[in-house]
This record gives sequence, C-alpha cells and structure tokens, in this order.
Amino acid sequence: MTGVPASAANGSSKTGPAQADAIPSEAEGGTKHPRGAKIAAAAVNQASVWNIANLLTMLRLLLVPGFVVLMLADGGYDPAWRSVAWAAFAVAMITDLFDGHLARTYNLVTDFGKIADPIADKAIMGAALICLSGLGDLPWWVTIVILGRELGITLLRFVVIRYGVIPASRGGKLKTLIQGVAVGMYILALTGWLATLRFWVMGVAVVLTVVTGLDYVRQAIVLRRRGIAERKAALEETEA
Repeated sequence: MTGVPASAANGSSKTGPAQADAIPSEAEGGTKHPRGAKIAAAAVNQASVWNIANLLTMLRLLLVPGFVVLMLADGGYDPAWRSVAWAAFAVAMITDLFDGHLARTYNLVTDFGKIADPIADKAIMGAALICLSGLGDLPWWVTIVILGRELGITLLRFVVIRYGVIPASRGGKLKTLIQGVAVGMYILALTGWLATLRFWVMGVAVVLTVVTGLDYVRQAIVLRRRGIAERKAALEETEA
C-alpha cells in the first residue's frame, strides 16, 4: 500500500544483485556506510508518506477552500450551490472516516498523517461553522463552543503527549458523527420540520461536544499524574 518494495520492508533478509553491488564485501575491504544507510532509510520513510490514507487526508485539505467558495457562491443562499457545497462537505466527512481506519489497519501511520489528519478535520468543520454563522444560519456561540472545544483538546493532547496519548473515546467518535450530520443539515437549505429537526440534532451535537471535552480533560489530568508518578518512581529506583 505504501509503495515500498518488499525487500526494503523486510530489511536484508533477501539481497538482490543491486543490493549486492551497493554493499561492499569484507574481501574488498569495504564496510557499510552509515551515511548510505541513513539515505536509504530516509527514502523509505519519504515513500511511505504517499499512501492511500495520507492521500485522502490531502484531498480533505484541498476540499476546504473549494467548499468555502461553493458555500458563499451567489451570496450564500442559493439552494443549488448549497447542495453542491453539502456534497463537498460529505466527501470530506467520509474521507475522515476512512483515512484513519486504513492507516491503522494496513500500518500506514506516518508522522505526516498524525499532524495533517487533525488539521484537516478541524479545517473543514471550522470552515463550515464559520460560513454558517457568517451567513446568519447558525448562532455564533455554537461555532465558538465547538471550535473552542476542538482547538482546546488538540492543544491539550500536545501538552500531555510526553506522558502518553489520549485515545479517541466512543463518545468522541459519536460527537464527530453527530456534528457532521448536524452541520450537513444546516448547509442544506432545509425548511419545515427538517429545519426544526436540524436544530435538535445540533443541540445534541453541542451537548456531546461539551461532555466529551470535559472527559478528555479528566483523562489528561489522570494521564499526567500517572506519568509524573512513574517518572518519580523510576528516578528513585535509579538513585537507589
């Protein structure tokens, strides 16, 4: 999936002609060059970035400016343009569901993906919320609560990463799903009972946003305390 040859992935278990030429033999008085090994490792790591999971993340990032243009086209109130904007938003949400799953299932996790994936998530959701509030379709306090929670939890993850990683909870995944559905309903030009329904769906999304945010804060505090205790115990054991 990553485009890396099997020989590169399996190390030196199989050595082809090209590898035999690249590695000097002891009879020739040659030794492995650390510099060459580093270059080869860097090439493998760089190639692994171009996998299907990361490509989906890049697609989601590219959809953000296109979504904004579609959302604000013709003053932002044309039902046809809003429907196209909804389609772009839906594609972004679907790729969000698949890229992480693919990365974990097929061992395609990369440093680029770890950084770009949450950025892409926040970018498309933030763009949608800001556009909706700017057009007067959604109260600004809803946008502030959701974006404030998302940015705050992201920063919190970075703060406590030295002690461990806060895993995504089921509540957090449900929150993301309900948020996507609610925002998608607001993007569409709905009327009647559907417009009333989207109000309640957004209400559930806001409640889940706050509740799961508080739970992540609790997890971060527990993780930090545990990490400090473990470091202290390890230090005392070393000194003893």
